[in-house]
Formats: sequence, structure tokens, C-alpha cells
Amino acid sequence: MNEWPDGWNGDRGARRDRYGRGSAGAQPESARVMPHVPPGSVPQQPGGYGQGHAQTYDSGYNTGQVYGRPPSGGNGGAPPPPGYSSPRSAPDWRRRLKVGSLVLIVAILGVSISTYFWADSKLQREVDLSKVIERPEAGDGTNYLIVGSDSREGMSADEKKKLHTGSAEGKRTDSMMILHDGSNGPTLISLPRDSNVTIPSFRGSESGKFYANTGRQTKLNAAYASDGPELLVRTVEYNTGLHIDHYVEIGFAGFANIVDAIGGVEIDIPKAFKDKHSGADFQAGKQTLNGEESLAFVRTRYAFANSDLDRTKNQQKFLAALASQTATPGTILNPFKLYPTMGAGLDTLIVDKDMSLWSLGQMFFAMKGVTGGEGKSMNMPISGSAGGNLVWDKAKVKELVKQLNNDEKVTVSQ
Repeated sequence: MNEWPDGWNGDRGARRDRYGRGSAGAQPESARVMPHVPPGSVPQQPGGYGQGHAQTYDSGYNTGQVYGRPPSGGNGGAPPPPGYSSPRSAPDWRRRLKVGSLVLIVAILGVSISTYFWADSKLQREVDLSKVIERPEAGDGTNYLIVGSDSREGMSADEKKKLHTGSAEGKRTDSMMILHDGSNGPTLISLPRDSNVTIPSFRGSESGKFYANTGRQTKLNAAYASDGPELLVRTVEYNTGLHIDHYVEIGFAGFANIVDAIGGVEIDIPKAFKDKHSGADFQAGKQTLNGEESLAFVRTRYAFANSDLDRTKNQQKFLAALASQTATPGTILNPFKLYPTMGAGLDTLIVDKDMSLWSLGQMFFAMKGVTGGEGKSMNMPISGSAGGNLVWDKAKVKELVKQLNNDEKVTVSQ
């Protein structure tokens, strides 16, 4: 009886002859057939199992390649089998975080720089302070002359009617303030438009003609009406002895547009008042004013007993509230509020030729500081009146200017 498996007869010679030429039996040799390895994927191996199987057998069979793993040792540089992919390495989150942070910083810088140049290009640098003659020496800190004019430039007939501005030609100063920004906190000083001042010698801003001092005394706002911002600066410096570093002016329309752009300004009105000239009609208490109402609020004078002085107090109160409510994260970090607000204000601002956007920002935050517990607001000290004009208290004005020039804490009261 033959106990060998099918195809064996115990003849070693016969077995050796069949080995390498295929089995004599009907069944294939399953241990040597590799259907998952494509024919021809491995070059012929000399000295292998026979020439008839050189294109069928993978020479890596005896080196652990039955399951398609890549060779652990030399395989003659053969590429991995088709379909094989090496395992992915874990993501480097630290590197991704660094790259993401860098991209974010670059983006923020790009937007900030673009915004700066956009805003800077909108400033109307029309006032040349180099034309102002015989100027006092500059003291410590920075002094801004802030002017609200009654300019109606660019306003339609409907806007003039709505804002109760009238239709007078030219422009005059509706309000004037000196803002001192120093190490002892900001000080805001209102200059009543009816202040009695001397018009000094000056050189015409357009003609260049010299005008001698004739000793003429008149209201402060007449200086602006006579020869514009340069003569106004010259008159303020001459009558105070205080050096003005920067000039800022805004008209009616610009003022109202800024208020509307930030969604109104909340203010507490202690006593109800009404004025048909400005269009004011306010009840007492906290309320949010839109642009039209805000303009009426700061322009009202006939509703008060001390018309000009009471009006300047309202102007100070409102401007401080406007600055405080504008310089907030909700406005600065919100492009849908920031850009309309800046656009509305910068389009109508007239400044001196040396005014930078940085200086304007410092002025704005100093204005906010007036009501932040670190500043002071006051009127120019008044001693009486002459011919309907308000006369300054010369002794107090001299002391006030000395404290401002030395950047000392202001102790003078109006």
C-alpha cells in the first residue's frame, strides 16, 4: 500500500525529477501558489526554483513577504508591492500653532497698516501754523485748539433746514476750546466766543500782507471771521501767552455724521430746555441723542440765562461723552462701526499741516480722559463784561497758563 500523498510512489529519483516541474497530481501545490502577487512583479532570480516559475514566484516569499509587509532588510532596492502605504506620522500641533499665529499676526498688521494710511489720507491739512508770527515759546505737554465751525459746506437745502443751521455764507467759530494733554492729566478749557480780546498784529494767511496792531478789541470769534484759523491761533496765543501746537476744526455736518455713525450719544440732561433757534426740545433725564439732536444740544444758547457760558459747559459735557462712548472695544474692534465712524469724522476734519493721525488719536483719548477721573474741564476765568463782551480775569489767566506751560496740576478755577 502506498502511504505517500497523492502523486508520490516512494521513488526518490522520480520525486526529485518532478520537483520543479509541477506535480503529477491533479491538485495544485497550494503552499507554492501566490495569487496575490502579480506575475512579473519580481525579476527572475538566478539559482532559484526553476526557470519555469521565475515570473510567478516572489523571491521575498522566504523572507517574510507572504502578507505584503515591506522588507526589513536588503531587498535589492525593490519598491514596495502595489497598494502598500506607509503609516502616517502624528501631526505636529506645536508647529501648526506657531504657523497659524504668525499668519494671524501678519494679517492683523496688514489690516492695521492699511487702515492707518487710509485714515491718514482723509485728513484735510489746510492750516499752516508757520504763517503765525511772534509766537510764544512752547511749554511742556501738548496744546490743541479745537474749533467747531458753523460751516455749511457740502450741505443740501434740506440738511440745512433739518439741522437748523440757516444759510449764512462763509463760516464762523461756533465753539472754541483748548485741550492741554500733559503728565498731570488732560485739561479742557472753553473759550467763550463772546470773549473780549485784542486783535494783534498779523500777516494775512492768503495775501501775506502785514497788519499792525491797532489795539482793536472785539469778540474772539471775529478773529476767525477776519482771516481764518491762522489769525484765530495768533489771537489766542497773544491774549493768553500759551503756545498752540495743533489745530483741529469740524463743521456742522461732520459733527452730526459722527454721532449717527456710532449710533447716538447717551447724555444726562439735568433740566428740560427748548430753543427755537437751534431746534432744541429736550426733557430732563438720561437719553440717547442722534446727530440732529446732538447738534441742537451743543448750539443752544438762548435758552440759558448765561447764554455763552452755559453753552460752553454743555459743549464740554457732550464732547467728553462722545469721546468716551466712541473709544470703546465695541467701536474700535468692530469694523462695521469703526470705518463709518472714522470716515464720517475724518472727511470733515480740518487740521494743521503738522498734524499726524497719531497726534489726532492722542487728542481723542485725552478728551476721553477729561471725564475719566483724571482730567479737568473749565471755562476761561471771567472777571466781568464790557460792551456785552466777556472780560477774562487776567490774574487767573496768567496763573492758569503758567501751570499749563509747566505741566503742573491745574488749581485755577473759573
